[in-house]
Amino acid sequence: MTADRFHRALASLRGLAVGDALGSQFFVPANYPSLRRREVPPAPWQWTDDTEMACSVLAVLARHGRVDQDALARSFAEHHDFDRGYGPTVGRMLRLIREGGDWRELAASVFQGQGSWGNGAAMRIAPLGAWYADDPEQATHQAEISAYTTHQHREAVAGAMAVAAAAAIAAEADGVPVTGGALLDGVIALVPRSAVQAGLRRARDMLDYDDAVTVAAVLGCGRRTSAHDTVPFALWSAARHLGSYEAGFWATALVGGDVDTTCAIVGGVVAAAGRGAPPAAWLRDTERLPGWLPDAPG
Repeated sequence: MTADRFHRALASLRGLAVGDALGSQFFVPANYPSLRRREVPPAPWQWTDDTEMACSVLAVLARHGRVDQDALARSFAEHHDFDRGYGPTVGRMLRLIREGGDWRELAASVFQGQGSWGNGAAMRIAPLGAWYADDPEQATHQAEISAYTTHQHREAVAGAMAVAAAAAIAAEADGVPVTGGALLDGVIALVPRSAVQAGLRRARDMLDYDDAVTVAAVLGCGRRTSAHDTVPFALWSAARHLGSYEAGFWATALVGGDVDTTCAIVGGVVAAAGRGAPPAAWLRDTERLPGWLPDAPG
């Protein structure tokens, strides 16, 4: 059972990494014409902090069978690579944890004690949802625990819970393909009342819209790098494209915003379902996952 969970989570992680790495290419102005033509830029594509932190999530699950907050914070800090594009707040926090700081105090103290409502807890969590495909409620609980290591604002926590729930439901533990409407309904039922949940309700109402740009104008697409400005649109896009990783990527990337993060979330959720794996060529062109990831549990 644990090995099955690991392989589901690893598939989600690979989808997350491709979305992150390819999405990040479109922050480069020279690649804008390729985006408009839906053409991938030259490889290789390097992933960012989204993938690096998601790798820690999977590593801790593989070693502990659940989220161990101390182990997760330690892994985030030990593997923190400044050049991966971390935001200044979390970058400083991880440096202080490496120097012996207490993650509880550090995460609680940012933004005048409100905690961060950024999208970092959500961007990394889809593999955890895939791990708990047989129990979406437990996925949301473990995602909540994981979020607090860096993001303690209600909205950031709700965003992480929503993405984990979506990946768990998309992973189809019972083998029955889920519809986009059922996915969003299930997520809404598992997420506490919040701006994230309100955005997800709007996303559900807009599920029959074909124009992602219009939907992003209503829901947000991560330009403010907050969970409630990122997660509803990303899960709308995932729900619309559960059977096609490529279509989901382009629909998400074309609206702009925090492209690596929205595409990482969509990629992680869609790839959690066996029918939504990334194109093989895209996997080859994406930087390999780090060697410190553990092997599947025996």
